[in-house]
Amino acid sequence: MTVVVGLHLGSDSARALALGPDGAIAAHAYAPYPGAVGWPAGYADPAGWLSGVTAALEAILADLPAERPCAAISLGGQSPTTVPANGGLAVTYRHPAGATGTPAEQHEAQLSVLREESGGDVDPLQVYDWLSVRLGADAVQSRWPGDPELPGYGPVVATGSLIGHTDGSHGLPAGIPLVAGAQDAYLAFWAGAMDRPGRGMDPGGRTGGLAVVVADGLRLPGMYALTSAVSGLDILGGPVSGHGLMLEWLRTITGCGIPELIELASTVPPGADGVLVLPYLEGARAPRWNRQLRAEIVGLGSDAGRPQLARAVLEATAYGLAHVAEGLAAGGVALTTLVAAGSPARSPLWNLIKASVLEVPVEVPDETDLAAYGAALSAGAGAGWWPGPGVSATHDWPRPAVTIVDPEPQPAYREGYQRFLELGASSESRK
Repeated sequence: MTVVVGLHLGSDSARALALGPDGAIAAHAYAPYPGAVGWPAGYADPAGWLSGVTAALEAILADLPAERPCAAISLGGQSPTTVPANGGLAVTYRHPAGATGTPAEQHEAQLSVLREESGGDVDPLQVYDWLSVRLGADAVQSRWPGDPELPGYGPVVATGSLIGHTDGSHGLPAGIPLVAGAQDAYLAFWAGAMDRPGRGMDPGGRTGGLAVVVADGLRLPGMYALTSAVSGLDILGGPVSGHGLMLEWLRTITGCGIPELIELASTVPPGADGVLVLPYLEGARAPRWNRQLRAEIVGLGSDAGRPQLARAVLEATAYGLAHVAEGLAAGGVALTTLVAAGSPARSPLWNLIKASVLEVPVEVPDETDLAAYGAALSAGAGAGWWPGPGVSATHDWPRPAVTIVDPEPQPAYREGYQRFLELGASSESRK
């Protein structure tokens, strides 16, 4: 039985998984990006990405038994991020350029930055397309169904379509089909079974956000919209700023590892003993869309320490999701279930806080890297195992098994959320 391999180009590492046609995961691999700690803010060295990606792919292919060869590979990852095909640093989604625009507008702004810095013309590619070219694929722009074309980024090819074969470089065998991928959040939505109205997801990672399935064609001001993998449905919502990044920041200043911080947070009751965080380290995205805002910590007393700060950070991420949910609800979009994904979904405490603040059940997949799983779904579509996104009226793809976390609403969370809104509005009025 063959497998397909999906690779997620994350913020700090490449993560790959091998998937069988029955949806069972056959292998995992992980590789960091050499030199990433020294990259300038908002930029990245594509050579580091390529090194991590090829190391992860080489490892996972070596781990497969001879009777389970790889039938296709698909790459997805961080977006919007633009790579100059003719050399130089890439401009990432963390760059201020176009940070409050649509993904297409962000790509346009990133390309303008690259042209200005190079003093000439630039041949741009999306990051996962640039990587696929290095493995042997044609230079194309992989686009999710319904997404607008990016002028200058190459011919459009739909996610799940064949774009070439590995050419034998970078330690990989030649002849493996390469399949067009997509943005990591889109792939996570696909893998998380966003297949009926009311289902929502926080894709996790350094940023995070909230997206909810709606009827086809519904649009709301200030909210991103995309086509669901299931035809006849759309997805509305918005990204937030600094959720996982906020916890990473706390790790840096305290010297505690993230597991230790989460354990410390579990010793503090809901409400974090009055400590509250605005998680705007790199400005606010949805629903405030204010790049000038910065993180704030309020309610500190002499008795507050690392446990209260850690708890306040976890609660702030849930309040940020609730703020997006409130904007959606005002437009008639109700959240009924949240799928948690990414590294944050590995914490039972964090999942419970999100469920309790949002007051909806949280589904936690056994495989939390839904972006890698979604990239494998794209590879499977290219191998002919199932339909690609946007062409099926039912959920015709496998998905990971899930555990349900029921909400435990608390008055402290309702009060904390109101403080979060008031303090955020006050911060915005000062900018």
